[in-house]
Amino acid sequence: MKRESSESLTQVRVVSPEVAGENQLWVRDLSSDGDRWEAASRRLYDVLLRAARSEAGRRAARLRLGGPELDDIAHQAAADALLTICGKVGTFRGDCKFTTWAYKFVIFDVAAKVNRHFWQRGGVAFDDEDWERLPARLGIEPEAHAESRDLMQAVHRAVNETLTAKQRMVFVALVLNGMPTDVLADQLGSTHNAIYKTMFDARRKLRTALVEAGYLPEQQVA
Repeated sequence: MKRESSESLTQVRVVSPEVAGENQLWVRDLSSDGDRWEAASRRLYDVLLRAARSEAGRRAARLRLGGPELDDIAHQAAADALLTICGKVGTFRGDCKFTTWAYKFVIFDVAAKVNRHFWQRGGVAFDDEDWERLPARLGIEPEAHAESRDLMQAVHRAVNETLTAKQRMVFVALVLNGMPTDVLADQLGSTHNAIYKTMFDARRKLRTALVEAGYLPEQQVA
């Protein structure tokens, strides 16, 4: 019992006194109101906007986005992430830099907005590395996708042709981008159960499409 407690303690990340002090200031200022909250929000927005621009720029080349269109996505993501962070600041555990914790919200927001924006323009574009992750995450056994290139093309078609816009958004956010369900639910103004149901329906549609195309045996639909 004593050894288990010791092992648990070693898993807790301890930040430096300087980082801990900085974290406390962020939490204090973003939990207050008035001028203190305004000043902290402006500082954090600037940090989030730099991160959003960097992430949007990283994704821009293969999605043919640029200029004011891309900058608008970055500003929207930074603003939405700021609202989410202010609402969740009380859940920050202090086991990393506050800005590192905050980055994940804006990165996820950029991913969701870029993907949604691209679908609205009439398509979905992901690189080969993205698509190669899909079989395992869909629960398809390795022996079932020996013809990987054909399967990737079939999955790509199924995502485009069988899923609704919302199902694609949820599927890509959770499966490709690794977004936590609770974060996605917050961003979409939804609930954990609703996101789970959307994801369940999307996976079932994709499996059914792959069975009908001859890439999976029928029992894979279950």
